[in-house]
Amino acid sequence: MSEPKTYYITTPIYYVNGKPHIGSALSTLCCDVLARYHGLLGRKTWFLTGTDEQATKVHEAAVAAGIPVEEFVDGLAAEFKQTWTSLDIHPDDFIRTTEPRHTLAVQEFFRRLQATGDVYKGLYEGWYCVSDETFFRDSDVGENPKCPNAECGKPLQRVQEENYFFRLSAYSDRLLAHIEANPGFLQPEFRRNEVISFIKQGLRDMSITRANTGWGIPVPDDPTRVIYVWFDALINYIAAAGWPNDPDQFAELWPADVHLMGKEIFVRFHATLWPAMLMALGLAVPTTVYSHGWWVDAEGKKEGKRTGGLPHPTEFAAEIARVSGCNQAIGVDALRYLLLREMVFPGDSEFDTDSFLRRYNSDLANDLGNLCNRSANMAARYCDSRVPQPVEADPIVTAMCADSVTAFHDAIREFRFNAALEAVWRLIGSMNRYIEEKAPWKLAKQGETRAVDDAIYHCLEATRIAGTLLLPVMPTAARCVLAQVGLGDEGAAPSFVTDLNWGGLEVGSVLPPPEPVFPRIDLAAVQTAPAQKEKKLVTDEPAESSIQVQEPERPEYIGIEDFLKVQLRVGNVTAAEKHPNADKLLKLTVELGDETRTVLAGIAEMYQPDELVGRQVVVVANLAPRKMRGIESQGMLLAADVEGQAILLRPETQVPSGARVR
Repeated sequence: MSEPKTYYITTPIYYVNGKPHIGSALSTLCCDVLARYHGLLGRKTWFLTGTDEQATKVHEAAVAAGIPVEEFVDGLAAEFKQTWTSLDIHPDDFIRTTEPRHTLAVQEFFRRLQATGDVYKGLYEGWYCVSDETFFRDSDVGENPKCPNAECGKPLQRVQEENYFFRLSAYSDRLLAHIEANPGFLQPEFRRNEVISFIKQGLRDMSITRANTGWGIPVPDDPTRVIYVWFDALINYIAAAGWPNDPDQFAELWPADVHLMGKEIFVRFHATLWPAMLMALGLAVPTTVYSHGWWVDAEGKKEGKRTGGLPHPTEFAAEIARVSGCNQAIGVDALRYLLLREMVFPGDSEFDTDSFLRRYNSDLANDLGNLCNRSANMAARYCDSRVPQPVEADPIVTAMCADSVTAFHDAIREFRFNAALEAVWRLIGSMNRYIEEKAPWKLAKQGETRAVDDAIYHCLEATRIAGTLLLPVMPTAARCVLAQVGLGDEGAAPSFVTDLNWGGLEVGSVLPPPEPVFPRIDLAAVQTAPAQKEKKLVTDEPAESSIQVQEPERPEYIGIEDFLKVQLRVGNVTAAEKHPNADKLLKLTVELGDETRTVLAGIAEMYQPDELVGRQVVVVANLAPRKMRGIESQGMLLAADVEGQAILLRPETQVPSGARVR
């Protein structure tokens, strides 16, 4: 049986008109995790990223900065490379569109399309957005000559010039047929439907050249024109794979298994133009093209280079390390985890520094930290720092581990990175509850030595499986977790093929002295600096510290007359479901005496909807209604904030629905 082809995964290539930020880091991190994941499964992988340097707006940014354009792009390409290295992201190849291999591939692609008749010369008249590097027809723009992209909205340029066109209109039927025959080609499904709708509206031939102003790849045999940046940029994926001069490498890598990117460049370019270009030359199209959502602000507006609202990832990782007291490598792994856990794939997610820090404490310092530290400390205290001999495998614990492994695999293969991590944390949470239920310290007092050994072994082994699953996401921290259970750097390299099965720990092996991996952040002493609130962090200028430590402020007291204005009532939850557009919200139907209300609560990570039905809650009943992600919330639940986790408050005994709380 022949070996499977190399797993080839790509990020988009990033514009070098500004420094990288959390948005570009997300796409690159996803690809790094996929490469590590498939490598742990024993598959050969190839991970490509790079920079897009031929755009008009890149040239304009260099001119505005007063720097020669070649020097400008060299500096920013180096910045992207260094940023990925600092985040423990290690692509196999980094392509720049100013490299000779890319120029050669683009010009050869153009020549071959000319030979087939799919590229022809014609007159273009229409609108062009320099910021988005996109052509628009009059019907796209209407009477207002501004970019129809809501995230841009900048004035358009009217263009009338003789250009070369790609015969995109000829590929509508082939594109639709391929999409229908290959359900996994475009993901997620709702984006796939957007592409189908876009194609069915009618594809028109596309202008693929611009007048040569001194920057760009020249059209073969016509130096008065340069090739349109999007037509040029997409070809990087095959140029890096060896096309056209290295057929052996190209056969090994192409077609790409995954093109992964943000949603703004999915429909028009990666899911429509690019496969049509490949079809025109008889080349295979990528197996999967996947788009994730954006980081947005509290109003749902995109954060990114244009807003300046996203921090530089290296600086943010350094801040996490500083305020927590962990070393830089652990701070990087914390950021890697938080980016994937806070983003709800494939939708949009709010970027909020406070939320990141709360999750650091709740998930990493508390949940994972508790399981590691308590397991290791109990082994040191009761088992002479050795892996004890279990009585027998507990079917409940082994089933929890197997379920977590299965759910992790399923989620990663569907590009739901947050769901993959949720699967690991379900196991971690279950094992923390297992420790409380088994209470080895009580068993030790009772002299039940075998039961103590059995419980501690199960904790250590489940920790090993959780740590192994975390290797693609937090490679340094996961190795620290595995070292806590006696698996140091020596021995065979970890493998998802063998190391996710129960029973991997060697009985009697020596455990190192316990040492916390993720120190807790003192949230009371941390506040977001004004620079973050005013969105002045970081894409192009070195930022000051985004998180400042200071003494906690004294509470601001209110009078009894103010408190009496708040109407608290006891309600019965009669129905509960997940919010369709927000991963963290639950939609509750709450009966308050003689009325029924819809209340949204950010408790989806702590409670399942079915466990809330029939429960009594305390509601702020006279709070003004507020629409959240399209649904109006008619009140607020009272909950205790315990290290960032919401614990609902309820009466000690059953009371009448609608009763006032005094």
